[in-house]
Order: sequence, then C-alpha cells, then structure tokens
Amino acid sequence: MVTLVTGGTGFVGQALLPALVAAGHEVRATTRDVSRGTKAPHVDWIRCDVNDHADVERALEGIDAAYFLVHGMGSGQRDYAAKERRAAHFFAEAAARASLKRIIYVGGVAPRAKPSEHLKSRLEVGEILRAGKVPTLELRASMIIGNGSASWQIVRDLAMRLPAMLLPAWTASRTCPVAIEDVTVALVRGLELPVPESVWYDIPGPEVLSGREILLRLAALRGRRVPSLGVPFLSVSLSSWWLKLVTRTDFSLARELVLGFTDDLLPQDARYWTEIDYPPKWTFEAAARAALQREVTELNVRGVVGKLGESMVQLIGPKLDDPAVRR
Repeated sequence: MVTLVTGGTGFVGQALLPALVAAGHEVRATTRDVSRGTKAPHVDWIRCDVNDHADVERALEGIDAAYFLVHGMGSGQRDYAAKERRAAHFFAEAAARASLKRIIYVGGVAPRAKPSEHLKSRLEVGEILRAGKVPTLELRASMIIGNGSASWQIVRDLAMRLPAMLLPAWTASRTCPVAIEDVTVALVRGLELPVPESVWYDIPGPEVLSGREILLRLAALRGRRVPSLGVPFLSVSLSSWWLKLVTRTDFSLARELVLGFTDDLLPQDARYWTEIDYPPKWTFEAAARAALQREVTELNVRGVVGKLGESMVQLIGPKLDDPAVRR
C-alpha cells in the first residue's frame, strides 16, 4: 500500500517507518520541518502541518492508508486540545475526499475514572477520526517503552537519578506498559486486518505493573537499591512540579502525563493481539533493557536537584551493591 505517516519524526513514527518499508509498503512521511527528517531509506519526506489544510490535502494525494501520529501536548499551548480536535476533523474529511481505504491512529487507554485533559483529548481525537467516512483503526496504548518515549523518559529519570524515591499514593496505580517493538508490529499489521467499519482496540503489554513496581524494577536493572518512602499526602499535582527538578522531559508534557496517572490505566481486553495473531513478545524488563542500551548518556540534567541526584548516583550507586552495605 502507499502509506502516509504523519508525525514521521516523532517517537512512534521513527520506529514505524523502517518497519513499513521492510513490509514492502511505499512510505511517505510528514514533518513540519523537512530538515529534521531521518535518513531512512525509501521514505519520501514532505512538509506538512496538520493544522494547515493545504498541507494536508497535498500530503494525502495518492495515498491508500494514513497513520495519524501527531498531537499537540507538550507544545506549551493552553488550547492544544481544541487544535487537536480541529486537526482531526479536517484530516478525516480530507481523507474521505482523497478516497483513503484506512486511517490508523495511536491513542491512549481510557481510565475508569474521569480522564485528565491529555487523555480526554487523545480519546476525543479517536472518536472524531472514527466518526468520519474512512474506516479508522484506533489502537490505545498506555506507557510505550522505548528510548524517545516521554513517559519512558520520566520513569527512567526518576529511577536512575535520585538517591532516594518518594512514592506518592498515585504510584500504586497500575498499567500495562508495552514495548515500542510490539507497538510497531501492531501498527504494520493493522493495514491487513479486515476493518469494514471504524473500531478501537487496546494494545496492552504482557504484564500489569504499578508505578512503584516500574520505578523499582528500573533501578534494579542498573544494580541500584534505592531507598523508597511512601508519601500518601503528596498529590499528583504537587508531585508533577517535583518532576521539573528531575526529568529532562519538557515540563508541560511531563505534568500532563503524570496528571493522567491518578487511576489505573488498564485495558478492557487484549483481543487485538489475537486478531492479528501476534502475542506481545517483549516483557517489561526486556523492553527496558533494550531502551537503556540504546540510550545515549546525557549529563545536561534539568534542575539543581537532578544534577545532585546524578552526582549522588555516581558517588554512592556502586556502594549500594557492596555486600557489606547490604548487611
């Protein structure tokens, strides 16, 4: 198929492009800045801002199926949700005029309680695309594990940079993190799945983990025995400000992601993997190890506390594995 990948320079887009080429599809990728386009072979890059109608019309010419992988969260704009809705409406309409056979969208898992603004926007975009005339396959993921994922970057920084962890009550919330490698397979095979009408599926990873378990497992992968302290009075909103001192992730983006973790983010089921005859193969530990191995070490830590944490890790980290210390 001739496929369009919007957001080709994003985390998911960059992983998807070579997989589509390997599967034999012709690939066109969009970015607002063509100079940022990767050197992926056999990919045709085109400038496109999904909020620019002319750009979208041009990008969809001659396309069979499109991946909608763009979002405005983290842009620092208060009205990003409204812009996302407008972009989704126009994209669905333009796709119908271009006679696309399918749209594939990556959204977020619906919480049992009231969603955060970020999750609400992701779900609304999915609803808008599915309401259009082009059959839309919406795949809902919670935390995607991989170097370049914002949610992964946050937990990675918390687990690796602090000499001790504060664990608010919300870190008891559970999710099913999924590896970018499994997400890529889900997206590529989504082109072949019979979809006569719009539908959504959850795409969970193989394990159910709490935020606390994710942080402690990550620390253990680097041989760190990190002291932890439960602080039930520390709210999600307050702890999101704490992140500003620790993680390299853009603060507005990090805050939105953490605010979405007030309740369990668990899938309704895992039937999509059965539909495409592919059980997710990457455990959390395997996916985390792969992400850490690919990561380029950076020392430009945001904030004084982050720098102090990095220094403390270097100073006392090895000693935490000393048998004498353990005793």
